[in-house]
Formats: sequence, structure tokens, C-alpha cells
Amino acid sequence: MEQRGIDCLLLSIGSDLPYLTGYQAMPMERVTMLVLAAEGEPTLIVPGLEAPRVDPGPFRIEPWEETDDPLMAIAAAAGRPAVAAIGGETWSAVLLGLLSRMTETTFVSASSVMTELRIRKDSGEIEALRVAASAADRVAARIPNEVRFERRSERAVARDIADLLLEEGHEKVEFTIVGSGPNGASPHHDPTDRRIKHGDAVVLDFGGKLDRYCSDTTRTFVVGDTDPVVAEIHAVVVEAQRAAFDSATTGITAESVDRAARDVITAAGYGDRFIHRLGHGIGLDTHEAPYLVSGNHQTLEPGMAFSLEPGIYIPRRFGVRVEDICFIDDDGACVLLNESPRALVSVE
Repeated sequence: MEQRGIDCLLLSIGSDLPYLTGYQAMPMERVTMLVLAAEGEPTLIVPGLEAPRVDPGPFRIEPWEETDDPLMAIAAAAGRPAVAAIGGETWSAVLLGLLSRMTETTFVSASSVMTELRIRKDSGEIEALRVAASAADRVAARIPNEVRFERRSERAVARDIADLLLEEGHEKVEFTIVGSGPNGASPHHDPTDRRIKHGDAVVLDFGGKLDRYCSDTTRTFVVGDTDPVVAEIHAVVVEAQRAAFDSATTGITAESVDRAARDVITAAGYGDRFIHRLGHGIGLDTHEAPYLVSGNHQTLEPGMAFSLEPGIYIPRRFGVRVEDICFIDDDGACVLLNESPRALVSVE
């Protein structure tokens, strides 16, 4: 905060707050806000009915009751900061209310502070990501033997995968993408009532939270007989992921890792069908910095954790994606956290 000329940090809903306090605010109309001024005692202003959920920490807890004005309490705790950094996920109604109560304060994004802290994971965070990734790997291993695909709806398969995520230790399911046949050509397809057919390629992208940290993995399966074109494209995607993995090391830019995967796919003739960035950071949020995308000149550093998820999408036919989580270790090497096989597996 001192380096960036910030007098006060204001954090509400989102993952920045639990990163510093261990407390996850409920995303509701009753405002919770950590007020961290450059001087003075950190104060967590929280609805009175939520205060019992807060574990004590190195901050003062200030509950507010239903007839109180919590925004005035926030302004009072903040003092008269010239510059206040506010969390990027704070609701606009809260920010607009603070603007009217802190008229002499300039508001900036807290990302200039919090992203710099969260982007480099410590050993405990890496271990938490490893445990979450291992749980997702166990789900991937169970799918071929325990989940039936043919003639079942995408929604039914998604429910099965969600159940497996919970059985393997996740406390919360974040998403279960099931894109079968032509629906697989939409990277973020929501499962539908479409019945999965023999010969379909099926993109399964799933993840959840385990001890607050996220898992996220993607595998592509084929129902019954394998279309040779699907097999060819799957091999290209796996090769692209390997090229990205081999290129990722300390000092390399995020965009260059994206380019390493993209070059393989382009050389195979599918460059225009790789329609998203290569990857995203992961931690308390499934998607966070760093983002592996063209134009991002940020260099990789030890502790950065991110996905590598190249894909090829053929409109109205099918899609293929393979995704794993990795991190940069203290020696500058890229280390995979997911260990489940990446082969194209036939399912029933």
C-alpha cells in the first residue's frame, strides 16, 4: 500500500477478503467490509447476524445492526484517506454509497495490491492446490467405469460428476461442463437435455473447492467407436499442451506460453479453431491472475499457478480440450499438479 500510495484498503465480497482474514463474506445486500488503513487497527465491519461466523483474527470486529448505516461506519473507520483501494468485486451500490460519504477520497482498484500478493502462492497454497488437483484426478479416473454416457442427457452426466467431486473430498462443486457432440464446440457449454449418442466426442470440464482452494481439469472422451478425425485432433491438442508445458519457466512471458501451444495447433491447420486463451491462474478463485494470453507481457515467477488448456473446436461437429493445473517451482521449472492420463478414452 505504501509503495502504491494507497492510504486505505477496503475489501468486501470476493476472495481478497478471506485471503487476508480467513472469512468469506456472504454475497448479499448486507455489506461486509474490511477496512485496513495505513495506520490504525484493521476493522472488519460485518452484519450483526453474521458476526458469529467470523473467527477471531488480527483485526477488530465491528458488528452493525439492521437500523445502522454500515457505510457511515466504513467511512468512519477509514478516516479521511486521500486514496482508498476498493475490492474489484464490491457491488456498485456500496461503492456509490461510499463515494457520497467520502467525498474527499479518490477510489482506485485494490487489484494493484491484492493481485501482487495472491499471484505468487506460498508452499501451503501449492499443497492445497495439489490436494484439490489430486481429488479431481480421482474423479477423472472413476468416470470411465462409473459414468454411463450413451442415451443419457448431458445434465444427468453432469450430476454424476458433481456427485463424484463431493465423494472425492470437494466441499463445493464449482462447475461441471458436459459438451457432447456439436455442443463440445462451445467451450463453456451449459449441460442440456441433449441425449449423448454413440460416436460423440464429449468434453468434460469440472472442478470445485477443497479447503478453500480450487480444482479445474478437462478431459475429452469418446462414446464407443473413435472417429479418426477426433483422434487426430486430440493428439494435436495433447502435443500443444506439452509444448506449452515445456516452454513455461521463470522469466518467460505469459503470452509466449500461449504462443507455444498456439503454434502447434496452427501448424496442424486448426489455428482459427483455438478460440480462447491458453490458461488462467488458479487459487482461491478458479480464474485469477496470471492469464496466459496474447498481449500479456507479465513474466512467470516461482509460486505462480495456472492452467494449460488448449482446445480445438469444430462448429456443429465436436470439440476437444485437455486441461491441467501446474505451477512454477523455486527452481523455475513447471510442475504439473494433475496426473490423470490425457489419452482419448472410449466410454459407454
